[in-house]
Amino acid sequence: DTDQEKEIRTTVKKYLDEHGEDALYSWLEKVDPESAQKIHPNNLKRVQRALEYFLLTGEKMSVHNQREKAKQTPYDLTFIVLTMERKTLYERIDQRVDHMIEAGLVDEVQVLKDKGYTKSMTSMQGLGYKEILDYLNGECSLEEAIYKIKRDTRHFAKRQLTWFRREKNVHWIQVDKLAFDRESITEAIINLMGQSEISY
Repeated sequence: DTDQEKEIRTTVKKYLDEHGEDALYSWLEKVDPESAQKIHPNNLKRVQRALEYFLLTGEKMSVHNQREKAKQTPYDLTFIVLTMERKTLYERIDQRVDHMIEAGLVDEVQVLKDKGYTKSMTSMQGLGYKEILDYLNGECSLEEAIYKIKRDTRHFAKRQLTWFRREKNVHWIQVDKLAFDRESITEAIINLMGQSEISY
């Protein structure tokens, strides 16, 4: 890597550490909306790489990709997305976070902290880890950390849904209307696959 590449990588990483994943993805949406549409918000490495490429070359990664390879995929893709009413989704997210805390998330992060893990590490950027690390470092209360985990997880879920809405060939299954019953959900998926002529 050249010095310039290292400097840009450091700049992007510092921005991530200081502002978080949402802000980093928003930055990409501003400078290269086409790439942002094609990169899942959860794919942090690709988000960083697209930003680094733009800062290094002044060219959008999407332009580079369009030039380097045909956009047509050789595969016939269909997305099947399990979803539910927004209110129900948010309630379940809150319950999941509460369960994570009850199951020992704080102790888990404390063990990692004792081993020398810090917020600067990619492995500690996951939802839940960095917020609890802030608590353990005395930067916020446990109550505040839990609130941030719930809030950021809801934001993340919203971004996921937005990303799928941009894609073609997306089929939505409202699992709450199927009473979250696994057999009913499986049957709905198989029916959709049959309608879409997807082999399995």
